[in-house]
Amino acid sequence: MTCFCYILECADGTYYTGWTTDPRRREAQHNDGRGARYTRQRRPVRLVYVEEQFDRAAAMRRERQLKNLTHAQKKALAESQR
Repeated sequence: MTCFCYILECADGTYYTGWTTDPRRREAQHNDGRGARYTRQRRPVRLVYVEEQFDRAAAMRRERQLKNLTHAQKKALAESQR
């Protein structure tokens, strides 16, 4: 099953990182208040980065790597997909 790592930019300028099988659906869930507690308080969120992964295990490993990036590094990734 194909999975994706994603980065959302929150209304306050912070970033949230996660993984999913459908990035657009997950973005909508976060904006509907059905996502993570972190994003519920920082809506609206905007999908700024998506990276396809081979499977769930790979997505979870990559998510951990992305979460360890600095704000500036996440911003650079987001800008690379514009």
